[in-house]
Amino acid sequence: MSLQGTVLITGCSDGGIGSALVAAFQSRGYYVFATLRDPNKASELSKLSNVMVMTLDVTNASHIAAAVQVVQGETGGSLDYLINNAGRNHFMPLLDENIETAKRIFDTNVWGTLAVTQAFAPLLIKANGTLVNITSISGYLNMPWMGSYAAAKRSMEIMSDTLRLELSPFKVNVLSVVTGAVQTKGLTYFDDFKLPPDSLYKSIEETIFARAHGGGSPKRMDVAEYANRVVSTIIKGSSNKTWPGPVAGFIKFASGYFPTWLMDKLFTRGTGVDILLKKA
Repeated sequence: MSLQGTVLITGCSDGGIGSALVAAFQSRGYYVFATLRDPNKASELSKLSNVMVMTLDVTNASHIAAAVQVVQGETGGSLDYLINNAGRNHFMPLLDENIETAKRIFDTNVWGTLAVTQAFAPLLIKANGTLVNITSISGYLNMPWMGSYAAAKRSMEIMSDTLRLELSPFKVNVLSVVTGAVQTKGLTYFDDFKLPPDSLYKSIEETIFARAHGGGSPKRMDVAEYANRVVSTIIKGSSNKTWPGPVAGFIKFASGYFPTWLMDKLFTRGTGVDILLKKA
């Protein structure tokens, strides 16, 4: 392809990080394979030139295999950038967690990411390309009510660090994008949030519900601004980690230098845990 290069991005529904990344790459002259479970949710991207919208559920092996075949046919067997962005957000106290739901969080965020990476690795190697995993500051926090999601995102971090070493002999670059507070449609996932009737946290359910809808969060970065910053970092050839978005820089510093007691105090404030502690 006679463009800047080729990119495949997972999780590209309208209004999200993936969709914004597609637009940012496309505007810089890249050919982008924009993938998501339901192509009907990519109405904005389908209007763009040099963007191919494809069905891809990262937990579905046949979807992954079909996507590889399409990309091979379009590019001659290479891929410059693979952006693992698909993920499931989640909000629930760990004591109330449905284990099957938690497994689905890991299936998408961790095992789906690995499955896509394994499948496209030969194409990245042929291009001396770059693997990018979109992770989250949640993986560096012990924030109440987000344990399953944070554990999955932290697992992605460990996987990225390991892949950076394992892919280095094949000249494939690996970058983790540790994402801070970004304005997307993700918070709408929690509209039906409700604790089980016997939850130990029932007395603070309204507080938890408010947190699930972004209450107490810092001002969020516009998703297009975030995407442009991230794409600039990616095409510059950065490796290891980048920390875009509000609060991300602070979390990078605090997670490395603050004592545990201080982190606990900072990240239980306003969550409802502080209310229960006062009653204890």
